[in-house]
Amino acid sequence: MAWTLHAAPQPGALPRSQPEKQGVAPSALLGFIEALDQVDGLHSVMVVRHGHVVAEGWWKPYDAGTHHMLYSLSKSFTSTAMGFAVAEGQVRVTDPVLSFFPAETPTNPSGNLKAMRVQDLLTMSTGHQDEPPTSPDRMSAASFLAQPVPHKPGTHFKYNTAATFMASAIVQKRTGQTVLDYLQPRLFGPLGIEAPRWDTNHEGISLGGYGLFLKTEDIAKFGQLYLQKGHWNGRQLLPAAWVEAATSRQVSNGSNPSSDWDQGYGYQFWRCRNGAYRGDGAFGQYCIVLPEQDAVVAITSGLGDMQGVLNIVWDRLLPAFQKGKAKGDPRNREALSRKLSGLEVRRPVALPGATAVKGALGRTYRFPEASGGLQALRLEESAEGWNLVRTFPGGEQTLPVGRDRWIHGRGALGLQPAGPLGGTDDGLLAASGAWTGTDTFSVRICSRESPHNLTLRLRFEGDTVVVNGESNVSFGNRVVPELRGSMD
Repeated sequence: MAWTLHAAPQPGALPRSQPEKQGVAPSALLGFIEALDQVDGLHSVMVVRHGHVVAEGWWKPYDAGTHHMLYSLSKSFTSTAMGFAVAEGQVRVTDPVLSFFPAETPTNPSGNLKAMRVQDLLTMSTGHQDEPPTSPDRMSAASFLAQPVPHKPGTHFKYNTAATFMASAIVQKRTGQTVLDYLQPRLFGPLGIEAPRWDTNHEGISLGGYGLFLKTEDIAKFGQLYLQKGHWNGRQLLPAAWVEAATSRQVSNGSNPSSDWDQGYGYQFWRCRNGAYRGDGAFGQYCIVLPEQDAVVAITSGLGDMQGVLNIVWDRLLPAFQKGKAKGDPRNREALSRKLSGLEVRRPVALPGATAVKGALGRTYRFPEASGGLQALRLEESAEGWNLVRTFPGGEQTLPVGRDRWIHGRGALGLQPAGPLGGTDDGLLAASGAWTGTDTFSVRICSRESPHNLTLRLRFEGDTVVVNGESNVSFGNRVVPELRGSMD
């Protein structure tokens, strides 16, 4: 078998290379991917060494061409926008935050609020004890500035998504553009990042601390730009001094030597063990930069143990990097290629011999009004598997469900037309199902643009269906409350 990467590079993409040519041992790289594959929740991984992609893979149904929700990895891009604004003389990191928002400044602001500077926003040391509101419908400059500031700014680390929003709002105040539009000619365009999306608050300001959607390779390019001290294709896009400041330890955030969340914080970048730094987002969105190894690792996922994945990077990937070229290893290189091409999110596994419950297919089950939006449900057989038909107040949604495979569809991720699981009523989905018991049909639904997926179990009991399940990750309760529906 000839060496091939999982995805053919597109115009403007990073160059691809056999790992040995970039000093990466294929056997160790294979071990790294195999260790990641033991974690139920990885969506993609890309490893870059000396500016060349040496491994890339997507766990089906995720793919190279679909944007993925970054959650707080967005913060590092907001910091970058601020870096451009500082370089262009629009903002100084020593500027008081209140100077940008005279109309939103509360009456008789406290001394600590007056003392808050832009750099305090960037280093999560605003002086807050409690984080201001962060939901898009509530987050604003006014809500941020109304929050008490009991600590002297610059002295108290408190993770603060609203502070990043304020950095976004300051860029917009000074430039007249959202950070999304402002970064287009300065970052996204030069790096070949196409069609980025960034959600806004109710005032049309990019959320800053979250809400950015990019592809895996876009994350890798961003990391490579920082690894190269802001230099890209013969141009100095971002000042090297900003890169140095943003990725250095600006404030202390803990003292646990085993935690990658206690190694210090820069300007919206975390310091890591092993001389590395990173941007990251909830449920495992990573841009890891390893200057000592001249490497970048981009990962998207939907998992709860974020430290566990970083441990795999340190324990399994770091030993793969060598000085100079690595010894040729075609056998393990080909095994790595096969592994990368066969990655897949775990699907429901059929119980041997289990078949559809007699009389259950094609029948509509209706739910009481207290079911949180779901009004009716129907499971139908199809040529490729099944159709899960859900009725919400806005109408009927048909989700194709694959048998022994994933099938793409659109709709709501859960049992509400739109809800807290990172989806809308018309999100990009993929689903696979199986009869996992003599009376139970299970379906796993993945939101292909977010970390979130949902496993539902439909247990048929005569004229009744009992629906329960759980989401893979959530900021709240992962368990789906049990619902009971009755046949028409």
